[in-house]
Amino acid sequence: MPEPSQPTLLPCGLRLSRLGFGAATQGGLFQQVGQAESTAVFERAWQAGVRYFDTAPWYGFGLSELRLGEFLRQLDGWVLSSKVGRLLREGIPPHPSQLYTDGLPVFKTTTPYNVAYDYSYDGFMRSFEESLQRLGVDKIDILFIHDPDVTGRSVREVMEGGYRALHELREQGLVKAIGAGMNQWEMPLEFAQAGEFDLFLLAGRYTLLEQTSMPFMDYCAQHGIGVVVGGVYNSGLLADPKPGAHYNYLEASPEVLRRALGIQAVCRRFGLDLKAAAIQFPLAHPAVASVLTAARDVGQLEQNLAAFRAPIPPEFWQALREEGLLEPSVPTPAEAPHD
Repeated sequence: MPEPSQPTLLPCGLRLSRLGFGAATQGGLFQQVGQAESTAVFERAWQAGVRYFDTAPWYGFGLSELRLGEFLRQLDGWVLSSKVGRLLREGIPPHPSQLYTDGLPVFKTTTPYNVAYDYSYDGFMRSFEESLQRLGVDKIDILFIHDPDVTGRSVREVMEGGYRALHELREQGLVKAIGAGMNQWEMPLEFAQAGEFDLFLLAGRYTLLEQTSMPFMDYCAQHGIGVVVGGVYNSGLLADPKPGAHYNYLEASPEVLRRALGIQAVCRRFGLDLKAAAIQFPLAHPAVASVLTAARDVGQLEQNLAAFRAPIPPEFWQALREEGLLEPSVPTPAEAPHD
């Protein structure tokens, strides 16, 4: 069975723990998280062997970076990723993307900032410098271009602008890896083909529920590019599939819900927790460097750790294929080489 601390060595020299920690929740995603609660989750993740942590200026309008930096400054041996593309500014109106579908703010925080999207050379350089200040550390190992699709930026526009900044930062040794983080796979594939990237963060598009991103995943594997997989529970649907459950941050359609319930039924036949199958499934693809999960409190983190470590028989994956719930060509942990 996998262990959270098991490292993946990337060609750029970074070692990512197979289980990573995504700190969006510690920025108040959907509901506030207290400082003590946030610190406790970080501490438990570290105790469990998690050494890769991901954050962004967008998460809580800087609050996630502030909290994570305060924790990491006391330790050594971690790998940190943050993102560029959104600058935090006072005195500007809130961007529509800051609001959820109900019209309320996505992040529950009292910070005075709103986001200004900037994918230019200067914008990326400022974003990097400001993240270092908030984090209070002297390095950010990985910089991801964050959600250029939200405001309709094209790959060409970003490559002619901000990409040059990332390339320079890597050449100067100020960061070790560059990439992009998005909730779609088509645009990351365009980026991978257009530039020299080390690592991508793909959220929700390579999961036990859906593997439409195989062209992107296989391209990365063939070209020595790593992928960090986030959103393994597909917005909660693979954690608890039921009517009203969310998929892609919206209520799941009847068709998608039926598929999730079908996977859950196979899990129950084998006495497995659906979350265990969901969190372990992406690890089998040769491009995957780490699976990124979030936790609001220590209890949620313990559930993720137990799911990550749970033994799963090879017959389970074959049963999914026989039920038509997993394509024959998709790799599974049963076929993955053991380290």
